[in-house]
Amino acid sequence: MTLSVNDQLKLLHDLLDEHMSNYSGSISEYQQIKRLVKSLTANNKITDSQLLTILPEIYNYGLQGETVQNLPEHITSNVNNLEYWKSAIQDISFE
Repeated sequence: MTLSVNDQLKLLHDLLDEHMSNYSGSISEYQQIKRLVKSLTANNKITDSQLLTILPEIYNYGLQGETVQNLPEHITSNVNNLEYWKSAIQDISFE
């Protein structure tokens, strides 16, 4: 089953929200974040410039999360980014 762009954005939002809420994440969650971003950028259906700007940042967050030694510290150091990304995704996809 293929997820729509809106479904992918909602899933990405939920993953980021869970990281912020729990200050934890698994390797598979970071890999899922990367896959979602790759899929979203590959389909060329996203035209929002703000979202196109933050998707590479979110991808890098996922990439770093796969190898970081201290996951809570990684999340804490990105808490402002997480808030911004979540808000941007919500503004675009949940309207």
